[in-house]
Amino acid sequence: MMDDIDHIMRIMDASFDPAWGEAWNRRQVTDSLSMSHTHYRLVDSGGEAYVSGNVEANPAGFFLVRAAPGEEELLLVAVCPDQRGQGLGATLLELFASDAKNRGAQRIFLEMRENNPAISVYRRAGFEAIGRRPNYYRCAGGGFIDAVTFARQL
Repeated sequence: MMDDIDHIMRIMDASFDPAWGEAWNRRQVTDSLSMSHTHYRLVDSGGEAYVSGNVEANPAGFFLVRAAPGEEELLLVAVCPDQRGQGLGATLLELFASDAKNRGAQRIFLEMRENNPAISVYRRAGFEAIGRRPNYYRCAGGGFIDAVTFARQL
């Protein structure tokens, strides 16, 4: 699993804008994955599942989720910047939904900052806004921006 965490960190570091402080550090990822109710998936540029230890494969995206009875929450999702615009984000969201359903979830959630450009990907994947956390994210200039919670029935 340590190789997988290396891949997750590489993708996250390349994908998350540091101005928003949304990326997790290695300890947060490792601690999260040490819990039995947290799951992840790495995929290659074709959206195929990455097999741990395959030295020839180069993962291009991942998600990290937390499961609870009947529901799952998307904690992190990222696609390498050079792989964006090819449908990999949508593939990851569908894999998340499929995995969650297979684990017994009836509903999935995610939360994002209001101005996140990925909102169109989430909406196309069937997520609908269900709530808002005012002034949840701190902007680089010191201001704040709302977080929006989305849900999708499975």
